[in-house]
Amino acid sequence: MSKRDYYEVLEVSKDADEATLKKAYRKKAMAYHPDRNQGDKEAEQKFKEANEAYDVLKDANKRAAYDRYGHAAFEGGMGGGGHGGGAGGFDFSDVFEEFFGDFMGGGQRRRGGGGAARGADLQYNLEITLEDAFAGKEETITVPASEVCGGCDGSGAEAGSTPEVCDTCGGHGKVRTSQGFFMVERPCPTCQATGRIIKSPCKSCNGAGRVKKNRKLEVKIPAGVEDGTRIRLSGKGEAGVRGAMPGDLYIFISVKPHQIFKRDGTHLFFQVPIPMTTAALGGQIEVPTIAGVRARIKIPAGTQSGRQFRLKGKGMPELNGGYVGDMILEAAVETPVNMSKRQKEILEEFAAEGGDSVSPRSEGFFTKVKELWDDLTD
Repeated sequence: MSKRDYYEVLEVSKDADEATLKKAYRKKAMAYHPDRNQGDKEAEQKFKEANEAYDVLKDANKRAAYDRYGHAAFEGGMGGGGHGGGAGGFDFSDVFEEFFGDFMGGGQRRRGGGGAARGADLQYNLEITLEDAFAGKEETITVPASEVCGGCDGSGAEAGSTPEVCDTCGGHGKVRTSQGFFMVERPCPTCQATGRIIKSPCKSCNGAGRVKKNRKLEVKIPAGVEDGTRIRLSGKGEAGVRGAMPGDLYIFISVKPHQIFKRDGTHLFFQVPIPMTTAALGGQIEVPTIAGVRARIKIPAGTQSGRQFRLKGKGMPELNGGYVGDMILEAAVETPVNMSKRQKEILEEFAAEGGDSVSPRSEGFFTKVKELWDDLTD
């Protein structure tokens, strides 16, 4: 069976531009795709025809050869399949990627000639204090990582020589093999997907194009940073293979637990012990703040444990914002210990003169308990 004219297959004129070809191909591919026509041999054949026609006509060089020689241009070894492209120049993986690329991250197709792998991303764990998180700081860190080799400027080749195009993949870094109807694409095993072969490797890096070094970096920790925050330093990860793009460095922040303060977002909480006499009679106490200055709190007479006092704007700043949270203190009234004989006598006298008005909560509680006990039997 003779092959149909490629322009006839796609139903376009011979002067059709790239956009027209693509539109015509998509229409055919949608109509005859095997998933939509399961078991239909005729539709499968038309789908193959459309793929083959588009693969040739979308390539300027192949199209020029076809316009001049017709199908004979791709028969008998006349330049058909590129690097492992398969019979008749048909390359399903190219067509599939062309058609579905927009939905599957298109634009990251073959890197041609420089298909070396991007450098790996690195992670660095940095522990800081709550004070550092409050004020922000600049930290110098040392990161063991690969850097571009200075001896070969990242090429991997010895001075005076250059990498050569890989004969196996033709410099694409990938090889393709046919498996039935589909084309399977794999990294080239000869050049490890770089597309280049180094015959005279650099002595400093043994052809890798990068060397291991301890790199010192200045990291700016912003004020208000929270535990678990991730800071990304673009291009500060591992150097890429033979001049490829470097990876990124991710710094994971952990904030040490504080001896006094507990953080909840932008607010700081802590419990402050208050002498019984101050809680009973009232007075003032001084407390620390995360900023490193003192703050005075007025304690009203009769303050009970658990009462909270709020200091506006004495908490943590919001990350990348102007808002500052509050510091919230919880009173913990302290019962006297290690009292002298005289102190005990004074408290005994105080207790003897006490009444419901002195300790209304405890008096009320035990009154209720007594009523409950009167209703109970042994």
